[in-house]
Amino acid sequence: MSGEDEATRERQRRWRLVLGGAAGESLGKPDGRDGAMDAALAALYDAGDADGRPASRSAGLGGSAPKVARWLGDIREYFPSTVVQVMQADAIERLDLTRLLLEPEMLAAVEPDVHLVGTLLSLNRVMPEATREAARQVVRTVVAELERRIAQQTRAAVTGALNRAARISRPRHADIDWDRTIRANLKHYLPEHRTVIPERLVGYGRRTSAVQRDVVLCVDQSGSMAASVVFSGVFAAVLASMRSLRTSLVVFDTAVVDLTDQLADPVEVLFGTQLGGGTDINRAITYSQQLITRPRDSIFVLISDLYEGGVRAEMLRRVAEMTAAGVQVVVLLALSDEGAPAYDHENAAALAALGVPAFACTPDAFPDLMAAAIERRDLRAFAERLTDQQSG
Repeated sequence: MSGEDEATRERQRRWRLVLGGAAGESLGKPDGRDGAMDAALAALYDAGDADGRPASRSAGLGGSAPKVARWLGDIREYFPSTVVQVMQADAIERLDLTRLLLEPEMLAAVEPDVHLVGTLLSLNRVMPEATREAARQVVRTVVAELERRIAQQTRAAVTGALNRAARISRPRHADIDWDRTIRANLKHYLPEHRTVIPERLVGYGRRTSAVQRDVVLCVDQSGSMAASVVFSGVFAAVLASMRSLRTSLVVFDTAVVDLTDQLADPVEVLFGTQLGGGTDINRAITYSQQLITRPRDSIFVLISDLYEGGVRAEMLRRVAEMTAAGVQVVVLLALSDEGAPAYDHENAAALAALGVPAFACTPDAFPDLMAAAIERRDLRAFAERLTDQQSG
């Protein structure tokens, strides 16, 4: 077989797997490993069952836990982890498998990921005791992976920002920031000597173990914010591990819960949340204001889709009060890899008018955002750059 024929056959094979049984007449029926992959896809996405027999949409996997467990094992064998996570999320949504996730043997078969953790957290209050430890293990696995992904970058970015924010004008030689010193003294450049006379030295402040910033993370735990809740809990635990920060974590729906005392264990933090319910942002901000005792040295991060069920005017007034007092206020529509969800555009515009842009942030960009907030940089410019990067 020529190389061109082989490439054509491979394209046809891939299209057959993409299109499913409906393309069988023109592209044939796959066999062997391809046949098994096709059956796994058909069980989720075709109207027929895993054997290709016509049936209703719900007949693909049915309500049988053993059958679903076998299917979960099959997709882990035939597809890469990223694809498995997408198929699991689709199965939970399309085939209503949420109930089956309450069974320990089901949790042992799934591929742990952020979306699965969000689903488990939403089931937290109805989860039987027999399932709870299996669910904790799933959450523990995902949290450990997220910490490996974000912890080092977060600590480095925050520590660097704190050092830069502590610049002094008469630094010791070892503390001189030569890059900024040269830039600050370019007008004193002597061409004949090809050098700059540094009349003003710019340096870093000496490192200290004292708390330099207070950080309050205020997280909306309504159902649409599931992934943001997971990432926020892990970030809060990482920030809380830094002595130079005093970190508080507040989660809310129509009630407010302070999870600060659990930040040593992010798994406990996540199981302390309760996804779903209404939203009272004003009440959450009212509580958070009580935690802010040093406005000029405080960063308040609100993570919410801004659909306010409380008193909107009061919410905006409190944000204005905080900014006027010197608090660095950050509003994130989402903290996840998915970008901005549906959100209240009117409230976002009202916050922007107060000088507080509302935007979505990925976990990889969050450390840089915290650094910008610590250095009191223009967050509107930061948000615009981040939006351009994400759209590009």
